[in-house]
Amino acid sequence: MCGLTGSGEMFAVRDPWGIRPAFYYQDDEVVVVASERPVIQTTFDLTAEDIHELPAGQALIVRKNGEVRKELILPAQQLSACSFERIYFSRGSDRDIYLERKRLGEQLTPAIVRAIDGDVAHTVFSYIPNTAEVAFHGMTDGVRRLDHDVRIEKVVWKDIKLRTFISDGSERNDLAAHVYDITYGSLTPHEDNLVIIDDSIVRGTTLRESIFKILDRLHPRKIVMVSSSPQIRYPDYYGIDMSHLEELCAFRATIELIKERGMQQLIAETYRKCKAGGQNHVRDIYAPFTVDEINRKIVEMLRPEGMQTPVELVFQSIRGLHRACPNHPGDWYFTGLYPTPGGTRLCNQAFVNYVEQVLRLQL
Repeated sequence: MCGLTGSGEMFAVRDPWGIRPAFYYQDDEVVVVASERPVIQTTFDLTAEDIHELPAGQALIVRKNGEVRKELILPAQQLSACSFERIYFSRGSDRDIYLERKRLGEQLTPAIVRAIDGDVAHTVFSYIPNTAEVAFHGMTDGVRRLDHDVRIEKVVWKDIKLRTFISDGSERNDLAAHVYDITYGSLTPHEDNLVIIDDSIVRGTTLRESIFKILDRLHPRKIVMVSSSPQIRYPDYYGIDMSHLEELCAFRATIELIKERGMQQLIAETYRKCKAGGQNHVRDIYAPFTVDEINRKIVEMLRPEGMQTPVELVFQSIRGLHRACPNHPGDWYFTGLYPTPGGTRLCNQAFVNYVEQVLRLQL
């Protein structure tokens, strides 16, 4: 939070959990604060060591006479710096973020090799969108370390002016259908596997409306869709507009599994617990199912009608996430462990809203 007082003082305050990033630089002439370090480096031609991170719960205060000081505003809580910020929203040009994204890709190598039955020779590796490129380099480095040659192709092209993740819901489906194209001849039909890495799979809209349809035209033997982030199961309430559970493909797939297995009582029990409050009871919805079970249901739900190519999903593990981003342990998107009581309360309310407004039930 930044502001200017009536007496001419400026301030920037970071939350006590350190959820959102904050960096600053000062010299005899300027004081600058930004959410990303590379912006300051590029603007003022600085090294990473010239720039400092504002500690959690502290404020940077600039008096009207130019005096600059840091002051503790709220006691620091358990560090919960957002890990999804590193995966998707931050600039990959930051030194630390670049290395973290490479590790995220490299750690997926064993699971990817299993998904293609070890047949690297008949596999093409690619990525989508451009923000996944660094994780892609980490992934292919990992394959090379297994003493394999890696076949790399630019299989999918995206119009960089359009970003479906942050587009309005009413426009997203139409946008997703027109934003991508493929490179014909980039693999051998019915012979080559295609491994394609994305930084995250949130709603699945783009996969269903565009990606799977156009990749199927290449007739790969198998598509392995890789996410450098874990399954996104819970909304965010700390700056990214993603507040509806039913928008998340992992949640929708889990609800379908519950219905198929006649476990609707779990929905009713979770609804009552969420109404009562306390801990994040939405986690109970996922408890009966493995990641692989949810993956298979996501594929089933996102496959376009008439698609012929087999598809397998590979997601980052929670453990792998923390190994790659050790200084950013905030993982509520994936685990439901919100750092603040407000996040937990809002997640419970999101499930209540889903039951009452989407399922139209009063339990």
